Amino acid sequence: MGVMPDLKALELLVAVHDEGSLGAGARAVGMAQPNASRLVARLERDLQQRVVVRRPQGAQLTPVGVMLVEHAREILAATRRLERAIDALQGQTIPELRLAASLTVAEHLAPTWLTELRRRHPRLLASMTVANSTVVVDQVRRGVVELGFVEGPEPAADLPSTVVARDELALVIGVDHPWMDRTSPVGAAELAGTPLVTRERGSGTREALDAALAPLEPCRPALELSSNAAVRASAVTGTAPAVLSLLAVADAVHDGHLAVVPTEGFTLERQLRAVWRRDPLRGAAADLVSIAARTGRAPLP
Repeated sequence: MGVMPDLKALELLVAVHDEGSLGAGARAVGMAQPNASRLVARLERDLQQRVVVRRPQGAQLTPVGVMLVEHAREILAATRRLERAIDALQGQTIPELRLAASLTVAEHLAPTWLTELRRRHPRLLASMTVANSTVVVDQVRRGVVELGFVEGPEPAADLPSTVVARDELALVIGVDHPWMDRTSPVGAAELAGTPLVTRERGSGTREALDAALAPLEPCRPALELSSNAAVRASAVTGTAPAVLSLLAVADAVHDGHLAVVPTEGFTLERQLRAVWRRDPLRGAAADLVSIAARTGRAPLP
C-alpha cells in the first residue's frame, strides 16, 4: 500500500495553494510556520517527491503538489460530511457560526482565534467568508453572517461593534527600488504625490491610507489590486511602493524581498473591529469576540 498523507498535511497543502505562501497557509490552518515547514518536509520525504517550491513572491506547488490538492479537497470535504453524519446518527444538533472577515484579519489573525474557539466549542461548525471590509459590513447588515471582522478608520454607524485589535500599516518597497538608498523618512506630502500599488476601494487597508492622506489629495495609484498577495508581489517586483499591514508583509520583509521605509508626519494605524447585527451577542459568536479582544493589539513582526 502506498503512503497515505495525514489530514493535517492535506489541509495545510490546500491552504498553501490557496494563500500563495507557506506562512499564510500555516496561519490559515492555525499552525506555526516552523511546524508547517516540518510537516511539508515530512510529507515530501514520505512521498519522495517535492510538493512545494518557495519563490520570492511566496510559495508555488509543484505538479505533484497540485495533483494532491485536487484530491485533498475531496477528502477533506468528505471528512467533514462524515463528521456531520456521525453527529446526526447520535441525534446531536450541530451548532453553526457564520462569519465574514476582511482579508488581513482572515489571513493573519482569524485562524488563531478560530483555533481557540474550536477548543471551547469542539463540535462547532464555523464557516468564514473572506471579502473586503465594505462587503463584510453589508453581509452582516443583511443577516448573511452573524458576525464580521473589519478594518478601517470608522465603524458602521448602524451596527453594534467593538475594537478587538489595532494594526499598523507599513510603506514597503522592493529591494531594487531607488528609495533603498534614501536616509530620510517619507513625509505625507511626498507619499501623496507618489503613485502606489494599493488595495481596491472598499478595503480597510485602502480606507486607512486614504484617510491618512485625505487632506493632501493623493495622486492616482499605479495599480489597484484586490488582494494583499497581489499588492505584495507587485511591490517585490519593483512596480511601485505599497502600503500594507505589517502582518501581510512580515514574511517578505524577513526573507529580504521587501524593505520597510520609515515615514513621518502621519499615522498609518487602524482599528480592527468586530461587527454584528443584534445585541446582545451570545454563544460562540460572543466567545469569538472575547478571544479576539484578548489580543488587544494585532501582533506585529
